[in-house]
Amino acid sequence: LISEIQTNARGRLGKKREAPDGGIWMSLILRPNVPPARIGLITLATGVAIAKSIRSLGVDAKIKWPNDVLIHGNKISGVLTEVNATFNEIDWIVVGIGIDSNLKLEDFSEDIRIGTTTLTEELPTKTDENELIAIFLNEFEKVYQLYKNGEIETILKDWRDLSDTIGKYVNITQTGGKITQGYVVGINNEGSLIIERQDGTLEKIISGELRTVE
Repeated sequence: LISEIQTNARGRLGKKREAPDGGIWMSLILRPNVPPARIGLITLATGVAIAKSIRSLGVDAKIKWPNDVLIHGNKISGVLTEVNATFNEIDWIVVGIGIDSNLKLEDFSEDIRIGTTTLTEELPTKTDENELIAIFLNEFEKVYQLYKNGEIETILKDWRDLSDTIGKYVNITQTGGKITQGYVVGINNEGSLIIERQDGTLEKIISGELRTVE
């Protein structure tokens, strides 16, 4: 499903997002026959596909855990995953994708502009959105096949190579308000972030809001 505009866009944790005319807004409906424990990896896999697609245009796109794609530290794209599953079976996954393509920062409200960029800001010419969508779908098909086949390490290697998060000192606010600080030392096979805290102990972070501490 692809739309030209979304009037009630939202991000993770219900955060307000804006999806004006000039961007790429799409949803993929998936029914993979994989264990529910693998659900979280689809967000990372999608991020890999987006980053590779944008990099094909000649810009240095990186992935911020868990669901953003950045250029020079500013958000260019995001992924929102919704799932219907039981304890032992996935019914469906909807992967929502937004790419700020032929937009100017002025197209967003002032509070959204902070930490945001667009392909218009990063490239000298207008982006052919149909071509970019085709490139993305091709990249996604590759990574989705790996996902379904259980070739997780290949996905994670690509994610690590494209990561803007590993090696940084971060502050992560988890559900319930718990805050963890430390260096990101890696990611495990379920897509959870591994943090080394100041006392040297390791903590696995399944989900949360990440902020880099300068």
